[in-house]
Amino acid sequence: MESPSSSTSSPSSTRSEQYRNWQELPRDVTASILQRLGAIEILDSAQKVCMHWRNVCKDPSMWRAIDMRNHEDLDTPFDPEKMCRHAIDRSSGQLRDITIEHFGTDDLLNHITNSSSQLRRLRLVSCYCITDEGLNEAAAKLPLLEELEISPCSFSKESLMALGRCCPLLKSFKLNQQGFRWPRIEWDEEAVAVAESMPELRHLQLFGNKLTNDGLNAILNGCPHLESLDLRQCFNVNLSGDLGKRCAERIKSLRCPNDPTDDYEFDAEIDDGGSFDEDDPSGMSDIDYLSEGYGYYEFSGESDFSYDDFTDYGDFYDFGDYYFG
Repeated sequence: MESPSSSTSSPSSTRSEQYRNWQELPRDVTASILQRLGAIEILDSAQKVCMHWRNVCKDPSMWRAIDMRNHEDLDTPFDPEKMCRHAIDRSSGQLRDITIEHFGTDDLLNHITNSSSQLRRLRLVSCYCITDEGLNEAAAKLPLLEELEISPCSFSKESLMALGRCCPLLKSFKLNQQGFRWPRIEWDEEAVAVAESMPELRHLQLFGNKLTNDGLNAILNGCPHLESLDLRQCFNVNLSGDLGKRCAERIKSLRCPNDPTDDYEFDAEIDDGGSFDEDDPSGMSDIDYLSEGYGYYEFSGESDFSYDDFTDYGDFYDFGDYYFG
């Protein structure tokens, strides 16, 4: 007959089964879990949990994709651009996909392209301090780029042409702005740049663009492989008649100017001229301010932390070794 002790699990073994040690997880499983965090959470929190996690977080394969969109939502005193540079350096040339928001500059874009010759996907969100010159210089070092998003910003026709010429593998392009009806401004320069330099495009999003039917016709002529086209809030485009029929026949997934914007990632509020400030002596609209770079703001926040306490930003994050041996 079995004794009670042999047939019943002890309380200690039961607790052991309920509370597994995270450090016992296989390395690839740990990496898969940590990769679901953003770059900021990894650098600012996850890598400090234990030495095992820290070693995983320092593996270059962890940094093939870097998402720096959420820095404003986190309570951290650190400069996002320096943090981004540190993440790029950790990739050791393996970076394939990067998203930056608000803090992008020409210098940072240059660092990305110099350090990441294999980059396939680039997203620049509200990076108003990136200039045409900076974009031109970056384009020359992105021969393998397949996906590019610039939201909600605008660049010159020449810069977009340079992107098309230097990135012959470009399959997806998003150039998004704020939609507005008044004052009515017709502007086909960007559409023509796409049509003349990006013939391999499969997916194109021009949310809030000022293109006209002429610009749309140019795109249809110049991008014969186009499968999806998003023209929401492009209020200068009229898809009635032959042009609408042509789009319906050519494009598998078509979003029209007045289609719902529920799934649009950014602010879809339409500016119908109410943003003009009559008291502003310059007579500039909100859109003018954004196009001139006034919409950019630098990271700031009150903190006792000083970057002067460390000689190198990377050294600051590597100070975790002091605690973990």
